[in-house]
Amino acid sequence: MRLLVTGGAGYVGSVCAARLCEAGHEVVVVDDLSSGHADAVPGGCRFVEAELSDVADSLLAEGFDGVLHFAAKSLVGESMQDPSKYWHGNVVTTLRLLEAMRKHEITRLVFSSTAAVYGQPDTIPIPEDTPAQPTNTYGATKLAMDHAIESYATAHGLAATSLRYFNVAGAYGAYGERHAVETHLIPIVLQVALGQREYVQIFGDDWPTQDGTCVRDYIHVADLADAHLRALELAQPGRHRIYNLGNGTGFSVKQVVDTCRQVTGHPIPARVSPRREGDPASLVASGERARQELNWQPHRAELDTIVRHAWEFAHAHHRD
Repeated sequence: MRLLVTGGAGYVGSVCAARLCEAGHEVVVVDDLSSGHADAVPGGCRFVEAELSDVADSLLAEGFDGVLHFAAKSLVGESMQDPSKYWHGNVVTTLRLLEAMRKHEITRLVFSSTAAVYGQPDTIPIPEDTPAQPTNTYGATKLAMDHAIESYATAHGLAATSLRYFNVAGAYGAYGERHAVETHLIPIVLQVALGQREYVQIFGDDWPTQDGTCVRDYIHVADLADAHLRALELAQPGRHRIYNLGNGTGFSVKQVVDTCRQVTGHPIPARVSPRREGDPASLVASGERARQELNWQPHRAELDTIVRHAWEFAHAHHRD
């Protein structure tokens, strides 16, 4: 297939673009490089450096079999401070993309959604029928995009899949995580091992969990990419399906820090700070629907594998 990957210079987008190329698809990446990196675009892809909302119509006029939509603003804190940036950058841009797809009769879409749409659910692990109650603007914009996609599937026969990620981590060869503003736990901990931070903060050690620290569901980025390929193949016209993607097993902050210590051989000092307002004690996905309907399951589920791949990438990039 000939596929457009929006945000394909970013972390998840670049890994998915690489896997699509390996699977024999023709891939075009569009990215404005506001948070991505030009050298993260796989060599087999054509790269268009542009703001998606400016080029969606002209680019899709070239003809594509499908779109994988990763381009988005994704910092939770920033979304609360500058909501306009998120409503325009996420929702308005997606509407323009959907209109361009409708106009040019491109009927296959895989959308990068998020577990942030669930807010702080009562049920763990979290199934897809959990009420969506986002607690921040970022999650609210992603939920709005899901609703828009649902409408286009119903009205225009779009074959669409939304994949709601939990905590993505790890690396895939030359493609890994490197954000200007890092908010994710594993790369933050590895930055301590690289000497870029003095210590890692643990926000609370009195949570109602096994060791008192927050528990999160980590999924390897390559497993995530495999789910996108499955969703692309199995999409059905007029249907919008939603899948939670995670390991189904949670790891605590303390477990992550301890595993990073083992993998890197660095002591990684940690300091306990007060709890952060709005943090849930545990967020773990139920991946049962994805297993049954996409025939997908994570194959790199061990925490030490995820951390080791992330460390190999971070260490190599640090030397560069």
